Amino acid sequence: MPDGPAIEIEDLRKRYRGLEALEGISLRVEQGEFFGLLGPNGAGKSTTLGILTGLVRRDSGRADVLGLDVEKHYRTVRRYIGLATQEFNFDRFLPIEDLLTYQGGYFGLSRSRARGRARELLDLFGLTEKRRETIRSLSGGMKRRLLIAKALVHEPPIIILDEPTAGVDVELRHMLWSMLEDLNRKGTTVLLTTHYIEEAEALCKRVSIIDHGRIVTTGSPAELIARETAGTIEITLDGPLTSVPPELASFGPEIDGARLSLQVREPSRRLGEALAVLQRNGQLIHDVRMREANLEDVFIHLTGHPIEGRDGQS
Repeated sequence: MPDGPAIEIEDLRKRYRGLEALEGISLRVEQGEFFGLLGPNGAGKSTTLGILTGLVRRDSGRADVLGLDVEKHYRTVRRYIGLATQEFNFDRFLPIEDLLTYQGGYFGLSRSRARGRARELLDLFGLTEKRRETIRSLSGGMKRRLLIAKALVHEPPIIILDEPTAGVDVELRHMLWSMLEDLNRKGTTVLLTTHYIEEAEALCKRVSIIDHGRIVTTGSPAELIARETAGTIEITLDGPLTSVPPELASFGPEIDGARLSLQVREPSRRLGEALAVLQRNGQLIHDVRMREANLEDVFIHLTGHPIEGRDGQS
Protein backbone atom coordinates (compact mmCIF):
# COMPACT_ATOMS: atom_id res chain seq x y z
CA MET A 1 0.00 0.00 0.00
CA PRO A 2 1.27 3.50 -0.81
CA ASP A 3 2.13 5.84 2.07
CA GLY A 4 0.30 9.07 2.75
CA PRO A 5 -3.36 9.96 3.25
CA ALA A 6 -6.13 7.73 1.92
CA ILE A 7 -7.90 10.76 0.43
CA GLU A 8 -6.66 14.31 -0.02
CA ILE A 9 -8.75 17.07 -1.58
CA GLU A 10 -7.55 20.64 -2.07
CA ASP A 11 -9.57 23.63 -3.32
CA LEU A 12 -12.00 21.36 -5.19
CA ARG A 13 -14.58 23.19 -7.31
CA LYS A 14 -17.55 22.06 -9.39
CA ARG A 15 -20.32 24.06 -11.06
CA TYR A 16 -23.55 22.76 -12.61
CA ARG A 17 -25.27 25.19 -14.99
CA GLY A 18 -24.47 28.20 -12.89
CA LEU A 19 -24.88 26.43 -9.54
CA GLU A 20 -21.67 26.30 -7.49
CA ALA A 21 -21.93 22.76 -6.11
CA LEU A 22 -18.43 22.84 -4.57
CA GLU A 23 -16.79 26.13 -3.65
CA GLY A 24 -13.17 25.20 -3.07
CA ILE A 25 -13.40 22.44 -0.47
CA SER A 26 -10.34 20.87 1.13
CA LEU A 27 -10.12 17.81 3.37
CA ARG A 28 -7.74 14.98 4.27
CA VAL A 29 -8.66 11.45 5.34
CA GLU A 30 -5.89 9.32 6.83
CA GLN A 31 -5.47 5.63 6.09
CA GLY A 32 -7.53 3.53 8.52
CA GLU A 33 -9.73 6.46 9.53
CA PHE A 34 -13.53 6.46 9.83
CA PHE A 35 -14.38 9.87 8.42
CA GLY A 36 -17.76 11.51 7.97
CA LEU A 37 -18.98 14.17 5.56
CA LEU A 38 -22.01 15.60 7.35
CA GLY A 39 -24.47 17.87 5.64
CA PRO A 40 -28.01 18.27 4.30
CA ASN A 41 -29.26 17.30 0.86
CA GLY A 42 -27.78 19.75 -1.62
CA ALA A 43 -24.64 20.42 0.40
CA GLY A 44 -22.19 18.89 -2.09
CA LYS A 45 -21.60 15.47 -0.52
CA SER A 46 -22.50 13.30 -3.51
CA THR A 47 -20.67 15.60 -5.90
CA THR A 48 -17.51 15.16 -3.83
CA LEU A 49 -17.85 11.39 -3.90
CA GLY A 50 -18.57 11.47 -7.63
CA ILE A 51 -15.28 13.28 -8.25
CA LEU A 52 -13.32 10.86 -6.06
CA THR A 53 -14.72 7.83 -7.90
CA GLY A 54 -14.47 9.21 -11.44
CA LEU A 55 -18.20 9.65 -11.98
CA VAL A 56 -17.99 13.46 -12.01
CA ARG A 57 -15.26 15.65 -13.54
CA ARG A 58 -13.99 18.46 -11.36
CA ASP A 59 -13.70 21.99 -12.70
CA SER A 60 -10.55 22.74 -10.74
CA GLY A 61 -8.60 21.75 -7.64
CA ARG A 62 -6.90 18.55 -6.60
CA ALA A 63 -8.31 15.15 -5.61
CA ASP A 64 -5.92 12.31 -4.76
CA VAL A 65 -6.51 8.78 -3.51
CA LEU A 66 -3.47 7.14 -1.90
CA GLY A 67 -1.30 9.76 -3.57
CA LEU A 68 -2.73 9.26 -7.08
CA ASP A 69 -4.73 11.85 -9.00
CA VAL A 70 -8.26 10.48 -9.46
CA GLU A 71 -8.43 11.49 -13.14
CA LYS A 72 -4.88 10.77 -14.30
CA HIS A 73 -4.84 7.35 -12.59
CA TYR A 74 -8.53 6.48 -12.82
CA ARG A 75 -8.21 2.71 -13.27
CA THR A 76 -5.81 2.26 -10.37
CA VAL A 77 -7.79 4.55 -8.09
CA ARG A 78 -11.04 2.66 -8.78
CA ARG A 79 -9.41 -0.58 -7.66
CA TYR A 80 -8.53 1.10 -4.37
CA ILE A 81 -12.14 2.16 -3.73
CA GLY A 82 -15.36 0.31 -3.00
CA LEU A 83 -18.38 2.53 -3.63
CA ALA A 84 -21.87 2.07 -2.17
CA THR A 85 -24.18 4.62 -3.79
CA GLN A 86 -27.57 5.85 -2.63
CA GLU A 87 -29.30 4.29 -5.64
CA PHE A 88 -29.91 0.57 -6.14
CA ASN A 89 -27.80 0.04 -9.27
CA PHE A 90 -28.26 -3.70 -9.81
CA ASP A 91 -28.99 -5.92 -12.79
CA ARG A 92 -32.61 -6.92 -12.16
CA PHE A 93 -32.33 -10.32 -13.82
CA LEU A 94 -29.17 -11.81 -12.29
CA PRO A 95 -29.24 -13.95 -9.13
CA ILE A 96 -27.52 -11.90 -6.45
CA GLU A 97 -24.67 -14.42 -6.06
CA ASP A 98 -23.87 -14.02 -9.75
CA LEU A 99 -24.18 -10.27 -9.47
CA LEU A 100 -21.48 -10.18 -6.78
CA THR A 101 -19.34 -12.69 -8.67
CA TYR A 102 -19.39 -10.59 -11.84
CA GLN A 103 -18.60 -7.50 -9.80
CA GLY A 104 -15.46 -9.23 -8.56
CA GLY A 105 -14.55 -10.05 -12.15
CA TYR A 106 -14.74 -6.36 -13.10
CA PHE A 107 -11.87 -5.78 -10.65
CA GLY A 108 -9.71 -8.64 -11.88
CA LEU A 109 -10.62 -11.43 -9.44
CA SER A 110 -10.52 -14.95 -10.87
CA ARG A 111 -13.90 -16.62 -11.25
CA SER A 112 -13.24 -19.01 -8.36
CA ARG A 113 -12.01 -16.22 -6.07
CA ALA A 114 -14.90 -13.94 -7.04
CA ARG A 115 -17.42 -16.73 -6.38
CA GLY A 116 -15.84 -17.50 -3.02
CA ARG A 117 -15.80 -13.83 -2.08
CA ALA A 118 -19.44 -13.45 -3.10
CA ARG A 119 -20.44 -16.31 -0.82
CA GLU A 120 -18.40 -14.88 2.07
CA LEU A 121 -20.22 -11.56 1.77
CA LEU A 122 -23.66 -13.12 1.33
CA ASP A 123 -23.07 -14.99 4.58
CA LEU A 124 -21.72 -11.89 6.35
CA PHE A 125 -24.75 -9.81 5.37
CA GLY A 126 -27.33 -12.52 6.05
CA LEU A 127 -28.28 -13.02 2.40
CA THR A 128 -27.19 -16.62 1.77
CA GLU A 129 -30.74 -17.94 1.63
CA LYS A 130 -31.49 -15.42 -1.13
CA ARG A 131 -28.36 -16.14 -3.19
CA ARG A 132 -30.20 -17.60 -6.21
CA GLU A 133 -32.92 -14.95 -6.21
CA THR A 134 -32.92 -11.67 -8.12
CA ILE A 135 -32.94 -8.17 -6.73
CA ARG A 136 -36.68 -7.93 -7.35
CA SER A 137 -37.40 -10.37 -4.53
CA LEU A 138 -35.36 -8.50 -1.90
CA SER A 139 -36.69 -6.08 0.68
CA GLY A 140 -35.34 -2.53 0.85
CA GLY A 141 -33.10 -3.45 3.78
CA MET A 142 -31.69 -6.46 1.92
CA LYS A 143 -30.94 -4.29 -1.09
CA ARG A 144 -29.10 -1.84 1.12
CA ARG A 145 -26.97 -4.66 2.56
CA LEU A 146 -26.29 -5.97 -0.95
CA LEU A 147 -25.08 -2.51 -2.04
CA ILE A 148 -22.43 -2.55 0.67
CA ALA A 149 -21.49 -6.17 -0.11
CA LYS A 150 -21.05 -5.22 -3.76
CA ALA A 151 -18.65 -2.43 -2.75
CA LEU A 152 -16.55 -4.92 -0.74
CA VAL A 153 -16.18 -7.74 -3.27
CA HIS A 154 -12.68 -6.77 -4.43
CA GLU A 155 -11.50 -6.08 -0.85
CA PRO A 156 -10.62 -2.42 -1.40
CA PRO A 157 -8.54 -0.53 1.18
CA ILE A 158 -11.04 2.34 1.05
CA ILE A 159 -14.82 2.13 1.12
CA ILE A 160 -17.00 5.13 0.31
CA LEU A 161 -20.64 5.07 1.36
CA ASP A 162 -23.17 7.64 0.22
CA GLU A 163 -26.01 7.81 2.78
CA PRO A 164 -25.77 4.05 3.45
CA THR A 165 -28.66 3.88 5.93
CA ALA A 166 -31.11 6.19 4.18
CA GLY A 167 -34.62 4.78 4.41
CA VAL A 168 -33.82 1.77 6.60
CA ASP A 169 -35.37 0.96 9.96
CA VAL A 170 -33.55 1.51 13.24
CA GLU A 171 -32.67 -2.16 13.77
CA LEU A 172 -31.04 -2.51 10.35
CA ARG A 173 -29.29 0.82 10.75
CA HIS A 174 -27.59 -0.34 13.93
CA MET A 175 -26.68 -3.66 12.32
CA LEU A 176 -25.02 -1.83 9.42
CA TRP A 177 -23.22 0.44 11.88
CA SER A 178 -21.77 -2.61 13.64
CA MET A 179 -20.60 -4.09 10.33
CA LEU A 180 -18.94 -0.85 9.26
CA GLU A 181 -17.19 -0.44 12.62
CA ASP A 182 -15.86 -4.00 12.37
CA LEU A 183 -14.64 -3.34 8.83
CA ASN A 184 -12.84 -0.21 10.01
CA ARG A 185 -11.27 -2.04 12.97
CA LYS A 186 -9.74 -4.46 10.46
CA GLY A 187 -8.00 -1.57 8.72
CA THR A 188 -10.36 -0.40 5.99
CA THR A 189 -10.61 3.36 5.55
CA VAL A 190 -14.26 4.45 5.60
CA LEU A 191 -15.59 7.69 4.14
CA LEU A 192 -19.25 8.13 4.95
CA THR A 193 -21.66 10.82 3.81
CA THR A 194 -24.72 11.29 5.96
CA HIS A 195 -27.34 13.78 7.04
CA TYR A 196 -28.05 11.78 10.21
CA ILE A 197 -26.43 13.54 13.17
CA GLU A 198 -26.67 10.41 15.32
CA GLU A 199 -24.87 8.36 12.67
CA ALA A 200 -21.95 10.78 12.46
CA GLU A 201 -21.64 10.96 16.25
CA ALA A 202 -21.79 7.17 16.66
CA LEU A 203 -19.39 6.13 13.91
CA CYS A 204 -16.98 8.84 12.83
CA LYS A 205 -13.67 9.60 14.49
CA ARG A 206 -13.63 12.91 12.58
CA VAL A 207 -16.22 14.75 10.54
CA SER A 208 -16.30 17.66 8.14
CA ILE A 209 -19.50 19.68 8.17
CA ILE A 210 -20.36 20.68 4.60
CA ASP A 211 -23.02 23.22 3.65
CA HIS A 212 -23.75 25.08 0.40
CA GLY A 213 -20.66 23.53 -1.19
CA ARG A 214 -18.26 24.69 1.52
CA ILE A 215 -16.48 22.89 4.36
CA VAL A 216 -17.57 24.76 7.47
CA THR A 217 -15.40 22.97 10.03
CA THR A 218 -13.56 19.69 10.65
CA GLY A 219 -12.74 17.77 13.82
CA SER A 220 -13.83 14.92 16.03
CA PRO A 221 -17.45 15.17 17.23
CA ALA A 222 -16.22 15.76 20.79
CA GLU A 223 -13.79 18.49 19.68
CA LEU A 224 -16.44 20.28 17.63
CA ILE A 225 -18.96 20.17 20.46
CA ALA A 226 -16.44 21.50 22.99
CA ARG A 227 -15.13 24.18 20.61
CA GLU A 228 -18.21 25.47 18.87
CA THR A 229 -21.21 25.44 21.18
CA ALA A 230 -22.50 25.22 24.74
CA GLY A 231 -24.83 23.01 26.72
CA THR A 232 -27.52 24.10 29.15
CA ILE A 233 -27.92 23.95 32.91
CA GLU A 234 -31.45 24.79 34.08
CA ILE A 235 -31.86 25.37 37.81
CA THR A 236 -35.21 25.89 39.52
CA LEU A 237 -35.00 27.71 42.83
CA ASP A 238 -37.45 27.84 45.72
CA GLY A 239 -38.46 31.40 44.85
CA PRO A 240 -38.03 34.07 42.16
CA LEU A 241 -34.48 35.22 41.47
CA THR A 242 -34.08 38.99 41.19
CA SER A 243 -30.39 39.10 40.24
CA VAL A 244 -27.63 36.74 39.21
CA PRO A 245 -24.55 36.37 41.41
CA PRO A 246 -21.58 38.07 39.69
CA GLU A 247 -19.63 34.80 39.75
CA LEU A 248 -22.14 33.38 37.23
CA ALA A 249 -21.92 36.26 34.74
CA SER A 250 -19.70 34.21 32.42
CA PHE A 251 -22.28 31.39 32.33
CA GLY A 252 -24.62 33.33 30.02
CA PRO A 253 -27.41 33.49 32.62
CA GLU A 254 -31.10 34.02 31.80
CA ILE A 255 -33.73 34.49 34.52
CA ASP A 256 -37.38 33.50 34.21
CA GLY A 257 -38.96 33.85 37.64
CA ALA A 258 -37.54 31.07 39.79
CA ARG A 259 -35.82 29.43 36.81
CA LEU A 260 -32.18 30.19 36.04
CA SER A 261 -30.80 29.02 32.71
CA LEU A 262 -27.03 28.88 32.16
CA GLN A 263 -25.30 28.36 28.80
CA VAL A 264 -21.91 26.74 29.35
CA ARG A 265 -19.46 24.47 27.60
CA GLU A 266 -19.18 21.06 29.26
CA PRO A 267 -22.13 21.60 31.63
CA SER A 268 -21.50 18.36 33.55
CA ARG A 269 -18.09 19.73 34.56
CA ARG A 270 -19.38 23.21 35.49
CA LEU A 271 -22.56 22.15 37.32
CA GLY A 272 -20.93 21.81 40.75
CA GLU A 273 -19.41 25.28 40.46
CA ALA A 274 -22.76 26.87 39.59
CA LEU A 275 -24.60 25.16 42.45
CA ALA A 276 -21.91 26.12 44.96
CA VAL A 277 -22.18 29.79 43.95
CA LEU A 278 -25.97 29.76 44.38
CA GLN A 279 -25.76 28.04 47.76
CA ARG A 280 -23.15 30.54 49.01
CA ASN A 281 -25.61 33.28 48.04
CA GLY A 282 -28.39 31.75 50.13
CA GLN A 283 -30.41 30.23 47.28
CA LEU A 284 -32.40 27.06 47.90
CA ILE A 285 -32.32 24.73 44.91
CA HIS A 286 -35.52 22.88 44.01
CA ASP A 287 -34.60 21.14 40.75
CA VAL A 288 -31.67 20.81 38.33
CA ARG A 289 -31.77 19.78 34.68
CA MET A 290 -28.83 19.59 32.32
CA ARG A 291 -28.46 19.09 28.59
CA GLU A 292 -25.09 18.46 26.98
CA ALA A 293 -24.52 20.02 23.57
CA ASN A 294 -24.44 17.67 20.59
CA LEU A 295 -23.35 17.72 16.96
CA GLU A 296 -26.72 19.05 15.87
CA ASP A 297 -26.19 22.12 18.06
CA VAL A 298 -22.81 22.59 16.38
CA PHE A 299 -24.35 22.33 12.92
CA ILE A 300 -27.08 24.88 13.68
CA HIS A 301 -24.60 27.23 15.38
CA LEU A 302 -22.26 27.21 12.38
CA THR A 303 -24.76 27.16 9.49
CA GLY A 304 -27.77 28.97 10.92
CA HIS A 305 -30.22 26.20 10.01
CA PRO A 306 -31.03 22.59 10.96
CA ILE A 307 -29.57 19.81 8.87
CA GLU A 308 -32.94 18.62 7.53
CA GLY A 309 -35.15 20.36 5.04
CA ARG A 310 -32.93 21.51 2.14
CA ASP A 311 -33.18 20.28 -1.42
CA GLY A 312 -30.96 20.53 -4.44
CA GLN A 313 -27.83 19.09 -5.98
CA SER A 314 -26.13 16.91 -3.43
